[in-house]
Amino acid sequence: MTVNQISIFLENKYGKLSEILALLAEENIRIIAATVADTSEYGILRIIVSDPQKAYKILKSNNVSANLTDVLAIVTNSCAGSFAQALTHFTKAGLSIEYMYCFSLNDKSILILRTNNREAAREVIRRQNLECICESDLMKL
Repeated sequence: MTVNQISIFLENKYGKLSEILALLAEENIRIIAATVADTSEYGILRIIVSDPQKAYKILKSNNVSANLTDVLAIVTNSCAGSFAQALTHFTKAGLSIEYMYCFSLNDKSILILRTNNREAAREVIRRQNLECICESDLMKL
């Protein structure tokens, strides 16, 4: 029900993002999904990759500030309103979405999200019979 996400803290300096991506490319690590949030001083690159443990070790061995986090990966269809419909269940349960991003493949979309209460979110997923994808399924994409 969860997947490993790597969060990487980047200085807002020319070429930093390219350096990180090159490190992963050199080790044949495929990026499945990514998002960048930034401020004037730093950015946070959040990525789902083909081998999160290996990627994390590579980043750490290159003195990159990175964390591994479990996030939820919910499968929806890719039609208009499907994200809103999925997120409504969390809102009704009183859960906040800390962040989210997504990617689509054909007629399916994968919604990656982190809530303020992972256990309560899992309960919402179970009660609402939402489809989730696990890390081994993501690696097959």
